[in-house]
Amino acid sequence: MAKTALIVGASRGLGLGLVQEYAARGWDVIGTVRTPGTLLHKVPGIDVETLDINEPEQIAALRGRLKDRTLDLLFVNAGVMMSNRAETIGAVATDEFTRVMTSNALGPMRTLEALAPLVSAQGVMAVMTSMLGSVAGNTGGGTEVYRASKAALNSLLKSFAARQKKSQTFLAVHPGWVKTEIGGPNAPLDIGTSVRGMADMIARRTGQPGVAFVNYDGTEIPW
Repeated sequence: MAKTALIVGASRGLGLGLVQEYAARGWDVIGTVRTPGTLLHKVPGIDVETLDINEPEQIAALRGRLKDRTLDLLFVNAGVMMSNRAETIGAVATDEFTRVMTSNALGPMRTLEALAPLVSAQGVMAVMTSMLGSVAGNTGGGTEVYRASKAALNSLLKSFAARQKKSQTFLAVHPGWVKTEIGGPNAPLDIGTSVRGMADMIARRTGQPGVAFVNYDGTEIPW
């Protein structure tokens, strides 16, 4: 039987690329979007679900709709960039701080925790993070609120994994610096290279219990 992947946040960019990559590998794929009429709706053979990860009632409703499905991969791909990347923590407005933290840390982990019971005993749960979330690797500062949101996501994933008594694999995944809306046009990687690397890395990690912070090419990143 084909394996099943749920890619949360798949309307464009890396999420859409992951859906296409896993579909090409013969997986049954479910992708989520916030609104109808996205590029995901044009991908043949994909189950499309509506979900805003910042709305708890929508997460609960999705879990109910998928209650009879077993997932081999749950990958929560979500994230927003700061409105002003140069803004420091002392200057950022409270509303902007809340928006970035909610979308990049609270929403993804709330979604992962709610949907975790659907993941098989040997399955993989992953969140899309960034190497900018590495506290150990932060030697230059900059993009402070975004960095903090991804560091929070990493910490919350570690806490969640520590609470589990199962043989599942938990991954905080850095996709590389990719030509996306967040990565910008000067990034060295295209989406195809990144998603192929992530899918290959996840395949190698499957069946290895525990939690890791990993680059798309498989190298580990210091927390």
